[in-house]
Amino acid sequence: MADLNYPMEFTFKIGTIWNDFVAQDANGTTVAYVRQKMFKLKEAVSVYNNDAKSVLLYKISADRWIDYNASYRFTIGDSETATGRVGRKGRKSLWKATYEIFDLDDNLEYTIREENPWAKVWDALLGEIPIVSMFTGYLANPRYVVEDPEEQPVIRFKKKPSFFGRHFTLEKVGELKKEQGERVLLSLMMMSLLERRRG
Repeated sequence: MADLNYPMEFTFKIGTIWNDFVAQDANGTTVAYVRQKMFKLKEAVSVYNNDAKSVLLYKISADRWIDYNASYRFTIGDSETATGRVGRKGRKSLWKATYEIFDLDDNLEYTIREENPWAKVWDALLGEIPIVSMFTGYLANPRYVVEDPEEQPVIRFKKKPSFFGRHFTLEKVGELKKEQGERVLLSLMMMSLLERRRG
């Protein structure tokens, strides 16, 4: 990926059968187009350089077909060259989303933690009320923080108030090397697909 210029925004497309979104940087330049493959037993995601799908940058693949405690491996393009992985923390994730990001040598690099788990609870409850359910995208907006092993925040990721919950912003608040930044970005891409589906 090109040099990452923060803050960034993920905008999910609506009216398509695909679970896909565009990632843009602070200048409005498209950094990636992310498409989740449908009808797969295991999660499979392709990350392209633009929505014309000119160049496949990365693939994200699940290690199992059951989502609980699944790990998602990042590989470059069509190769099998791995760059790291992200995994959901099982029991800790039942109440609030917690993911761990690992480097190429499988060392824990960062943790993604949900800051306001009640947002999902309210979203689910309000989503059951006719008419009110149309506005839950404005009322319930989860926030996440990416922390290093010393629990210092490096990225804040949040859903913006919007219909259909389609806009997310990513703000850099700490230091990241380019390779680390790409791993964190890929992890947040995968997490946003998973968490958006859960509500």
